[in-house]
Amino acid sequence: MDKLISDQAEGLRRLLAKSGSRVIAVTGGTASVGCTTTVVNLAAALAQQGKDVLVIDECLGARSVGAALGGLRGAGNIAAVVRGEMHLDDAAARHALGFSVLTASRSDREGHSSAQLDVLLHGSADIVLIDAQLDPQGHLSPLAILAHDVMIVTRVAAQAITDAYACMKRLHYAHALAQFRVLVNHVLSVEDAHTAFANLAGVAGRYLAVALEDAGCIAADVRTARAQELSRCVVDAFPSTPAARDFRHLAAELQYWPMRPAMSSQTRWMAPATVTAAQHADQPSAQHA
Repeated sequence: MDKLISDQAEGLRRLLAKSGSRVIAVTGGTASVGCTTTVVNLAAALAQQGKDVLVIDECLGARSVGAALGGLRGAGNIAAVVRGEMHLDDAAARHALGFSVLTASRSDREGHSSAQLDVLLHGSADIVLIDAQLDPQGHLSPLAILAHDVMIVTRVAAQAITDAYACMKRLHYAHALAQFRVLVNHVLSVEDAHTAFANLAGVAGRYLAVALEDAGCIAADVRTARAQELSRCVVDAFPSTPAARDFRHLAAELQYWPMRPAMSSQTRWMAPATVTAAQHADQPSAQHA
């Protein structure tokens, strides 16, 4: 009987998870914490678990998803999708690992309304991962602000934690975000990750009244770097390693995160003057992290 109840509960969770595309924007305090690596490995792990995944790549150049995968052709033209001239599935490039990639440069993302950009997030994909590029002020793009969740990637190092706090502070004041998920990358132990998260959550709750949720951690693994050298991801190249297992665990867990309304439906953009005033009013900032 317990087995039957468990199977029924699992079936219900899966049914609820299919109620629409889950959109997650992934970013961090600095480029060195591994946001793009996280997006690529997470996409590969989700695809292995039978999910239809779309990666929207806002970061161009050497740190782009395409570069991490050794190059992708035809992963663009979001303007044609927004204008209704091309179907989303036709505009995105299909990678051999089973997920699709759509390049969204800053110029492609500008000049469109939220309703127009929303088309990019309501295709056939179960999960949309946005490798979010913050603007010079540290704010999300009009596309990334449509996500249901923002996941901040950080590391255990003190500077990385400080940078993550500063990133959340800017996003909080720019977009009135009150909640973030935190993934601690490149950790030597789960205990270190828990300590880093607890410290960050305490500071964010005290000085920003922002709630953090623990997205888990990814083990430090030399094969992650080796996979990058091979223009592959660790989930695909070295599936038995600790980092690959952690990415698969995260992929399985995030499918059952509570589905919140898109951030754009519960927040609004603050004027630059308002943002500046709010930031100056909150001086304890990152040094306490």
